[in-house]
Amino acid sequence: MNKEQSKKYMNPYMGGVLLGLVLLTAFYFSGRGLGASGAVKSAVVAGVETVAPAHAEASDFYTNYKESHSGGPLKDWLVWEMLGVLVGGFVSGAIAGRLKFKVEHSPKITSKTRLIFAALGGILFGFGSQLGRGCTSGSALSGMAVLSLGGFITMAFIFGTAFALAYFARKLWI
Repeated sequence: MNKEQSKKYMNPYMGGVLLGLVLLTAFYFSGRGLGASGAVKSAVVAGVETVAPAHAEASDFYTNYKESHSGGPLKDWLVWEMLGVLVGGFVSGAIAGRLKFKVEHSPKITSKTRLIFAALGGILFGFGSQLGRGCTSGSALSGMAVLSLGGFITMAFIFGTAFALAYFARKLWI
C-alpha cells in the first residue's frame, strides 16, 4: 500500500474516540446506546404487517412489538440511526474516492462464492443478535459503556469466536 492509499483511511484510534463520542451523544440525547439489529427487526415487522397483515395480527411477537412501538415500527429511532449510517457511509466513501461497486475476494474463489458466504455470515450474525438480544453495537459497545458485565462478556465472545473461526474461513479473503 502506498502513502496515497493509506491517507484515505482514518486513524483507527481517532475512529475509536469518535465512535465513543457518538455513543456518548446517543446516551445524552436519546437515553439509549447504539444498535443496528433493532432497525432490521423494525423493518421486518413493517414488511410482514404490509405483506401479511393477518399473520401479523395472529402472532404474539408482531402484536407485542407493535404495541411497544407507538407510531409504527419504522418510526423507531434505530431505523433513522441505520439510515444515517448507510447514507453517511456512502457519502464518506464518495468524498474519499473509495466508492466503488465491486466484490473484493481472494483470487482462489469467485465473486459468487464470496457473496454467498458474506450473506450466510450476515444471516448467522443477525440470528445470533436476536438470540443474544442485540448486535455488537447494542450489546457490546453500549453494554460496555454502562459497565455491564454482559457487555464485556458479549465483546469477548464476539472477538473470541471470530478469532477461533478465522482459520477455517481464511481462504474466503486471503
